[in-house]
Amino acid sequence: MFMGRGKEKFYILTVLIVFICLALPLFAYWRVSSLLSPAINSGIYTRKEYLEKEIEIPLRSSTAHIAALLEEEGIISSALLFRLYARYRGYDQQLQAGRYTLSTGMSMEDILQELRRGVVYRETLRFTIPEGFNLEQIGTRLDAAGLVEKDVFLEACRNYQNEEFAFLKDIPAGVYHPLEGYLFPDTYEIYPGATAEEIITLMLRRFSSICDNVYRQQVTEMGFTLHEAVTLASLIEKEAKVEEEKPLISAVFHNRLQDRNMRLLQSCATVQYALGETKAYLTNKDLEIDSPYNTYIYPNLPPGPIASPGKNALLAAINPAPVTYLYFVNKEDGSGTHYFSHTLQEHNRYKAEIQRKRSR
Repeated sequence: MFMGRGKEKFYILTVLIVFICLALPLFAYWRVSSLLSPAINSGIYTRKEYLEKEIEIPLRSSTAHIAALLEEEGIISSALLFRLYARYRGYDQQLQAGRYTLSTGMSMEDILQELRRGVVYRETLRFTIPEGFNLEQIGTRLDAAGLVEKDVFLEACRNYQNEEFAFLKDIPAGVYHPLEGYLFPDTYEIYPGATAEEIITLMLRRFSSICDNVYRQQVTEMGFTLHEAVTLASLIEKEAKVEEEKPLISAVFHNRLQDRNMRLLQSCATVQYALGETKAYLTNKDLEIDSPYNTYIYPNLPPGPIASPGKNALLAAINPAPVTYLYFVNKEDGSGTHYFSHTLQEHNRYKAEIQRKRSR
């Protein structure tokens, strides 16, 4: 039995109404959710990359003004929804003026929280400490950048104490500078007016993140203390001119430390540190300087690091190459690479060759 044409139309109309009633709330929910989500997901941007912008919110700005500004800058998708959401959350009278760094990856809730808390953007200063710098050089770099006077920095290093860094308690007496080797070389951002202590803390935190628990466990398994590993890494950092040779130079030092007849590391870098200056060539008199840092006359590792090693040097210190070399000497050909030798005879032959080239 077939329905009459009138009943059929009524049935279709009823189905359409029911569908619309169900679809409209779902569409509305989807649309509102998309507008509340980060602007980068809204289709405004063709590439999925987060954009940060500095936004200035003037004094006495209304929520409507702020919403219009954020929409114009592409930080939000809908000024109207921003206003309604701010009012719904009760934030519309709590938004603060100031200069903010906001991102297209932030949701409306995130943005409103920033504006409520007044997390205002502050100018920062950036400085870079190269790998292999010692504390004196770090102090000079900071002084030249106008961040902190060198003498103030070095004094702060001598007197620095912080329970956050337990490893500092294991630094033995007899080192020239207690923090030598522990201020990690990297690029940093600080606020203007940062104190020497704040800069030191920032650099120590970076060191601690690199020499984490996993690294320290590996150090222990090698039979070293962390201080010994950092000391060895500093020698590797100063001797190696190319990254590829760091494990090889590490191997030479490891082999010497394990050979009862070769406990003198004979690192020129330690003599330079003991002299307090960098010389192109060391004389026999230089090699005789009476300092515990002089590894030409004192066996084993020096009392402490001679510079700040980078990550690769720290890794090389506990991951020496599987070779049996006992000597190395710089080729002095501009490449920064070295000749590596197993015997003293072979090593002296390379040195004589370098001397001949130097005399030309």
